[in-house]
Amino acid sequence: MINEEKLKILTESAKYDVSCSSSGSGRKNMGGMGNGYVAGCCHSFTPDGRCVSLLKILLSNDCIYNCKYCPNRLDADVPRATATPDEICELTIDFYKRNYIEGLFLSSAVCKNPDYTMERLLLVVKKLRVEYNFHGYIHLKGIPKADPLLMHKAARYADRMSYNIELPSEKSLKLLAPQKSKESLLTPMKALTAQSLQFREEKRKGQEKGYFLPAGQTTQMIIGASPEADGQILRLTQSLYRVTGLKRVYYSSYVPVVRDSLLPDTPTGQLREHRLYQADWLLRFYGFSVEELLSEGENLSMEFDPKCAWALKNMHLFPVEINRAPLEVLLRVPGIGAKNAYKIMEARKYTKLSFEDLTKMRVALKRAKHFITCNGKFFGAKNETAVRGLLSAAEEHDSVEQLNLFSMLSTPQNAMIALTGQM
Repeated sequence: MINEEKLKILTESAKYDVSCSSSGSGRKNMGGMGNGYVAGCCHSFTPDGRCVSLLKILLSNDCIYNCKYCPNRLDADVPRATATPDEICELTIDFYKRNYIEGLFLSSAVCKNPDYTMERLLLVVKKLRVEYNFHGYIHLKGIPKADPLLMHKAARYADRMSYNIELPSEKSLKLLAPQKSKESLLTPMKALTAQSLQFREEKRKGQEKGYFLPAGQTTQMIIGASPEADGQILRLTQSLYRVTGLKRVYYSSYVPVVRDSLLPDTPTGQLREHRLYQADWLLRFYGFSVEELLSEGENLSMEFDPKCAWALKNMHLFPVEINRAPLEVLLRVPGIGAKNAYKIMEARKYTKLSFEDLTKMRVALKRAKHFITCNGKFFGAKNETAVRGLLSAAEEHDSVEQLNLFSMLSTPQNAMIALTGQM
């Protein structure tokens, strides 16, 4: 059994990786322990309000790489620890039986060399599936430059894998993480995408059994450690979604946990990270392209959310009639989220909608009213300056903050926004 000191070191070292929320796995329990199918994973709330947890730990924090931003870098003066595959397996099963967790997020520093590290990560997930008969959710961090065969084998046991981009450009990688390269990160991501498509086709034909990354891939970028603008970051994000089919790109605002002359002395702040997530949501679910939102060298507005900022730049497209506008137009109206856009489309088959109907649907009319008409009626501000002022006041009133469990429980509307991402 892993000792307490080693456990503390390895879990503390894992806390900086944010790319481990939401599963979406299709893995079912076939008679063993755990279930990755319904529960999902940690840091995510299910529709019925449950917080689902997983063990987040490193196999080792004893790294041979010297990435400037990393608290576990080679020349960092920190306590080091390395767990055995059996220790991780026993800990996972013990925590699962105690109902502490419902899955595992396993990563590792590059210990000795990439192949050695990936072999040990593979051994953990294989033991959990085969020897311990564990069917719960497993998210595994891939090791860049490791043998592609090891990566392929690991994908047969894990629900999700992630290769973290870390920095948005090749130039920044060379400067801050010289032992990594854009190619070493993108190549395995593209390979997993191709292998996943091939596996699904062969399974459809009855030539394959089991699973191959049923919950797909994710990645993470550190925001603010390097000088790239939001426009460049989001262009990379859009390309990753289109080329590799990623389920999610995570953004981690830079915090100076280690000091280096090449790194900023101050943290990036939560608001920039928040705006990037909002823009990311528009790319994935609202039909926007990054070219519509901002130029490559531009940062997102700190005053308005990305949809409001876009609408203010395109006031000539508004107002739109709520009873006639097509779905793709409704999705672009500030205050109308994806869920409500579909509700509106369905409801207006039977009646003409009024502002009162939209209020009952919980449409955010303090934003939407400036961009819509209902049966020809318009209740918004008369000019762009007034709209800008009212939207700014609404944004300030809402105040951007990271929601915690207790604030979510006390404000059901905030809980629904956190779950659906509606803007």
